Amino acid sequence: MRDLFKNPRALTEHISQALHEKSQGGNEFPQDVFFSPVTSSVLFLLGRQCNGSSEPCVVFNKRSLRVRQPGDLCFPGGRVAPRLDFFLSKALQSPLSPLGRWRFWPQWRDRRREQAHRLSLLLATMPRESVEEMRLNPFGVTFLGPMPSEDLLMFRRILYPMVAWINRQKHFLPNWEVEKIVYVPLRELLNPESYACYRLHFNVGGKRGGEGYTQDFPCFRHRNERENEVLWGATFRIVMSLLEMVFGFTAPSMDSLPVIYKTLDERYLNGSP
Repeated sequence: MRDLFKNPRALTEHISQALHEKSQGGNEFPQDVFFSPVTSSVLFLLGRQCNGSSEPCVVFNKRSLRVRQPGDLCFPGGRVAPRLDFFLSKALQSPLSPLGRWRFWPQWRDRRREQAHRLSLLLATMPRESVEEMRLNPFGVTFLGPMPSEDLLMFRRILYPMVAWINRQKHFLPNWEVEKIVYVPLRELLNPESYACYRLHFNVGGKRGGEGYTQDFPCFRHRNERENEVLWGATFRIVMSLLEMVFGFTAPSMDSLPVIYKTLDERYLNGSP
């Protein structure tokens, strides 16, 4: 594994192969995926030389106080826009685009045409949302493959993650939706000691009783001299899914982990300061 971390090309090929093998034999994208109001696509970003470091890392957006789920770590993305994304998907299928350069694209295009069409439509949210949220250069990334969908139950959405590797871009310009960019080294995510139990008290409009309710969630804690961030929820599950598929890593049982406490109220749902 250490050798993979020292060789970006070997690492990206390993990740892409693992994602491709996971996608074989299934229908990842249902027939109505593009027109469903609950469909969203997110871009799982990996890179090297991020934030002055040469080691591989995962790149997250930290949501600002002006949006839902303020303070959460997430990936850039959003709901599909059928008309606009249809035209963007055509551009993404060109030989010079990230999708056109993906080594498994000819197999999808020739043998799984309907699934390939839906994949291109979902991936089309990438240039639209990532440019808007963080000024990512969409043609400066290498597409590595799609991941299984993830349900975001609290907001009734289904997320379709698309994994990409940032080739050269080192700096981003977040918009008003993003407080800052957070870089988490892959080695930290593979360290069992970085995980915890997130004990959340939900005080949201008297749900489940007038005093709210408390629930435990697995989480990852990213800490250094400048940051103390918690990754949990749907984005946590997406990251864990990739770590298991690619590296065979699973998070420790919550029973053995330290507990982090936090309260969420209506501001978490509507993003008002």
